[in-house]
Amino acid sequence: MIESMKRWTVQRPDEQIVNLLTTELGLSSVQAKILASRGLTNPEEAKAFLHMDASAMHDPYLLYEMDKAVELITKAIAADKKIAVYGDYDGDGVTSVTVLMTALERLGADAVFAIPNRFTHGYGPNRDLFLELYEQGMSLIVTVDNGISGIDEIAYAKTLGLDVIVTDHHEIGSVMPPADAIVHPRHPEGDYPFGDLAGVGVAFKLACALLGEVPQDLFELVAIGTVADLVSLRGENRYFVKEGIKQMRVSKRPAIQALARIAGTEQAVLSEESIGFMIGPRLNAAGRLGDASPAVHLLKTEDTVLATSLAKELDTLNKERQAIVAAISQEAEDFIVKTYGNNIPYVFVIAAEGWNAGVVGIVASRITEKYYRPTIVLSIDAEKGIAKGSARSIAGFDMFAELSKNKDILPHFGGHQMAAGMSLAISDVDVLRDQLNAQAAQVLTGDSLSPEIVIDVPLSIDEIDVGVLESLELLRPFGMDFQKPLYVLEDLSAVTVRKIGAAKNHMKLELAAGEHSLDAIGFSLGHIADDITPGIKLSVVGDLQVNEWNGNKKPQLLISDIRSDDWQLFDLRGIREPARWLPTIPVEHTLFVAFHEQTVMYFQSSLQGIAIHLAGQGQVAEADNLVLLDIPDDAKHLEELVVGLHPKRVYAHFYAADSKYFDGLPARDQFGWYYSFLKKRGQFDMAKNGEQLTAHKAWKKDTVYFMSQVFSELGFVKIENGLVSVMETVGKRDLSEAPSYQERERQMELEKVLLYAPYMELKQWFEDVRNGTSNGEE
Repeated sequence: MIESMKRWTVQRPDEQIVNLLTTELGLSSVQAKILASRGLTNPEEAKAFLHMDASAMHDPYLLYEMDKAVELITKAIAADKKIAVYGDYDGDGVTSVTVLMTALERLGADAVFAIPNRFTHGYGPNRDLFLELYEQGMSLIVTVDNGISGIDEIAYAKTLGLDVIVTDHHEIGSVMPPADAIVHPRHPEGDYPFGDLAGVGVAFKLACALLGEVPQDLFELVAIGTVADLVSLRGENRYFVKEGIKQMRVSKRPAIQALARIAGTEQAVLSEESIGFMIGPRLNAAGRLGDASPAVHLLKTEDTVLATSLAKELDTLNKERQAIVAAISQEAEDFIVKTYGNNIPYVFVIAAEGWNAGVVGIVASRITEKYYRPTIVLSIDAEKGIAKGSARSIAGFDMFAELSKNKDILPHFGGHQMAAGMSLAISDVDVLRDQLNAQAAQVLTGDSLSPEIVIDVPLSIDEIDVGVLESLELLRPFGMDFQKPLYVLEDLSAVTVRKIGAAKNHMKLELAAGEHSLDAIGFSLGHIADDITPGIKLSVVGDLQVNEWNGNKKPQLLISDIRSDDWQLFDLRGIREPARWLPTIPVEHTLFVAFHEQTVMYFQSSLQGIAIHLAGQGQVAEADNLVLLDIPDDAKHLEELVVGLHPKRVYAHFYAADSKYFDGLPARDQFGWYYSFLKKRGQFDMAKNGEQLTAHKAWKKDTVYFMSQVFSELGFVKIENGLVSVMETVGKRDLSEAPSYQERERQMELEKVLLYAPYMELKQWFEDVRNGTSNGEE
């Protein structure tokens, strides 16, 4: 049995709906299963979703107070007043700034932008920065991707005589800021049809209203910000991103070209994944480490040389960010190992001085992913006496709700179920740790502490080909609320299994079901290759891709998890040195068994202190894994052990110090010659001359002793102190009546099955024993 790394929950779409979608829309079964599993079960709705057009966009004036915002900005431009676009330092924030700045400049506005520094100003509206803008002569501030929570700061801006427009998409509190206009898709007094716009989506709607048309060339910026901010990819957002990616692939914008080059990806194949993993992190890097302005300058510039220079600068910052994250992650990991060892708590609260507060959220995500525990990572500012950081959570632990129970020690915190940000006094960090762990103990139990993956697209290999996989482009973009499919293929055979990579830490498989096969690769799963035994059925979870090599295209599964519910036989026969096979055996829930005392003595030193159970001596402990060090004298002893334990894994070493299988039984003419020899002599000193006779006849070394023992048991001879004397006999007796003869036959048959049978025959023997169908004759 191969245990999966995570708990699998497989959700199977309704086959009738799948068939309806394939028939009505001409889709492949794979496309139809993806749509059905995501709730798109009506053919007309599914068709509209797949072939979305500009009608998906709503009139910007449906946004509450959009008319008021447009009027304020238009009057400011007409009066030649200075306007400041006040943004945020993440990917959504810098694209929001770029979109609105572009629109204002096209209208001839005297506009500048300002972005707070994460470390100097913090998130959102800031008094000092507002004062600076006032002193620079600004008359109007328009916030993008922030502002809805800046109650006091915006009130302060109003005391300076500034007009303020807030455009935002974050959660609205019980009190709203005293701005001159608030444009928000979920405004409590508004009725906008789509409430999940990103900050850049709101900025884009404002740009559309100001320009009186849809600025088509800005779709690519809206796509970047929308994907980077992890908002829903349904409704308008899907159209924005779909159009934006289409535009990015042929874009002449120097920023897009430079970012694609610096990320090492072909512009013509850019996708939502390119944004999420290549472009977004580079745009984010500047704001994480300091000033986010270079990201805006890059997106705005029309100078290819400057764009290349700025893209390189962001790439350098991103590498610096990666190095900082790696260093903090290692320090956090060292703390966990040193502090907790194997006693993992319910919640990690980890704090240290000097950690970069801009990246602790990434570190928290990594720890949560590795340990599957809610995690808070804090950066300590000893001078201010404050710890500031980010939290990431798991299903079943509502981080915002649990933090709310500690608001007496959290002067500043915010977030949602799965993530949060906070600051608190250093002296309260230990208190927060203790209280959160006590709270978690009440809600996190059993399966809630083991990671789960939900799989909603089960497939068979015969549904997969290159054409089908390329047709999935129609379903893109994937993201929030329309997740990239995670496929499961079940009951497959592994035709080939091999480790690949310089360190042999990756695994390559050829999987098969009937006549159909599929290549699969598992990165960092090389260790599992050792666990895949011949003949077992595998189920695999992962992503399907088209692998192109030398112009040839083939489907390939990128494995993320694998399991087998079959019991397994690991063949360790013939590998004499335990050092070669011992490391492959799990330490926990494993029983090492020997059937002979001499075997226990033989293995005691080489098994590094592992306890060996001598069969027949005392109670057998429960175990998932059974290691058989030798073979029994009677198959029944092994059968009873296997039936009693019903192990998930059997490791067959079967050490035999004195194998008899190839020695065989002496032939009947050998018995006949030896008996005639004894009758002629009357007596024979076997102890003195046995070896000499054996050598003279070129027999196996113990042949004389064995035949003498058989004759003795049949009453033909008696043996006293090695002297063999012929007895007067009564009648004939068959050699097979002798216990020694029978024992040798049994041993040879048992060795044939256990020691020398091919793998699949040995496995079938165990299978029969497990199923109770063994004939028991061995």
